[in-house]
Amino acid sequence: MAGPDRPGTPPPGEASRRPPVSPLRAGLAGRCPACGRGALFDGLLALKPACGHCGHDLSAADPGDGPAVFVVLILGILAGGLGLIVEMRAHPPLWVHALILLPVIGGGTVALLRVIKGLLVCYEYHHDAREARLDRDPEP
Repeated sequence: MAGPDRPGTPPPGEASRRPPVSPLRAGLAGRCPACGRGALFDGLLALKPACGHCGHDLSAADPGDGPAVFVVLILGILAGGLGLIVEMRAHPPLWVHALILLPVIGGGTVALLRVIKGLLVCYEYHHDAREARLDRDPEP
């Protein structure tokens, strides 16, 4: 919804005039959730303040700690499973586990954080998510 609490979003009805952008495709590609063309990230993990293609304001996008939670859950399962498989098959010393798992965890963290952060920002835009308010809070 447009308004002072959600700058950069189109007024009601205007969004339907734009071609639909898949939040899944835009998020995985690291593209703007509004147009699907402009870059979402400024560097490795920092969000751009605005889309360079359509001008959509990205400063209101806030995935919070969500990406980190998903990365911990996903990589915890993968790294734990890999560690168990290596231990069951080869019984290597501890330093071999570290040699195998530390690069997997480190690289996987950076790669997954970027992808999941992009997905959460795009789905946040797609579903018009915003900060929750109680009914007793005064309207701005």
